[in-house]
Amino acid sequence: MAFIEINGGKQLNGEVNIQGSKNAVLPILAATVLVNGITKLNNCPKILDVFHMIKILEAIGCTVYWVNSSLIIDTTKLNTSTVPGEYVKMMRSSVILMGALLGRTHSVTITYPGGCTIGARPIDFHLSAFQHMNISLEEEDGLIKCTTAGITGNDISLKFPSVGATENIILAAVLADGKTSITNAAKEPEITELCKFLNAAGARITGAGTDRVEIMGVDYLHPIEYTACSDRIVAGTYLAAVAGTGGEAVLTGIGEGHLKAVVKVLREMGCSIVCGEDYIIIASSGRLKPIPFIRTMPYPGFPTDMQSQIMSVLMTAAGTSKIVEEIFEGRYQNVKEQIKFGADIRIEGREAVIHGVPLLTGCEVFASELRGGAALIIAGLMAEGKTTLYNPYFIHRGYEDICRDLKQLGADIRLVT
Repeated sequence: MAFIEINGGKQLNGEVNIQGSKNAVLPILAATVLVNGITKLNNCPKILDVFHMIKILEAIGCTVYWVNSSLIIDTTKLNTSTVPGEYVKMMRSSVILMGALLGRTHSVTITYPGGCTIGARPIDFHLSAFQHMNISLEEEDGLIKCTTAGITGNDISLKFPSVGATENIILAAVLADGKTSITNAAKEPEITELCKFLNAAGARITGAGTDRVEIMGVDYLHPIEYTACSDRIVAGTYLAAVAGTGGEAVLTGIGEGHLKAVVKVLREMGCSIVCGEDYIIIASSGRLKPIPFIRTMPYPGFPTDMQSQIMSVLMTAAGTSKIVEEIFEGRYQNVKEQIKFGADIRIEGREAVIHGVPLLTGCEVFASELRGGAALIIAGLMAEGKTTLYNPYFIHRGYEDICRDLKQLGADIRLVT
């Protein structure tokens, strides 16, 4: 059984470059299906979710290969619109292939998606939007089958600014007949990145990053070379690790831009943070102030994907902190593992109260989802003694090599296979 071993209690100091963004790259890989030709995607992270997406693209007839950190995708021989269930069950984000395949082939057959177990994430918003775009739905034996004689643009209002639904509607609308307008669209930076990629390939999309996105259908998308942005959640994770352990570190390849909510919280804890266009410098004493109230919200609010990591840092803050999780009700499943370090955390519904303790102690813990696993690594770095973390598979879904990166900052950490 693979595990990660950490000898904690050491400050982190040094410099680390931030990998390409998981949440930006995955929808872009789906979007390459709309390009009848070759896409070169630079700064693509070599993470498990990308490898799963490559397998799906290959299974539907695409040719995909690496050239250093660039991924080459040739979709000219795409030959099926049925997505293999074995990979869909592994990765929830595979659902965004629905919009892309509908745009390219006017049909798609896919099973319900899997991924991390952080709460119920139904795709009702996706399917309802498709029905407004002249797409018929049929469910049979756990499969969703969508077909259309031609996608028609329409006005779609989302009840909640779902990132996945916004992406799927955009992907379906790019080659549609007429204009599609999305009201209450998700505003996450990854939506903006997807639209930048599509527009660079010939799409006509306006309003990305606002709550109203408009897509005017075009006849085709042309081949393109594109460089993905850096991963704001990976950057936030490493900032949290330095905050919790103490020390000073430089993160390169990313600025404060889409991390404002995280940087604000870390500054309130007492960290010194200096940001440039493509770097962030953080210094921390390691003994931080509590935060009276954090509420996770859709962007530009505090990201749910950083909630677990910040909770680990607050476990030794000098006082009581409170977090309210508004996005995924299952985010707190990680708390039972965080408590093993000696933390004092009380959960009631969607509210977590964290009473800071003077010391954490290394222990054995089990990751059960991506960001929670990263939070357990942060706790292990903060704790005295040895921590063994099992199920590192979850962390590999989104972090290219978290042990390598943290070693660059002086951590005593290693992956044992």
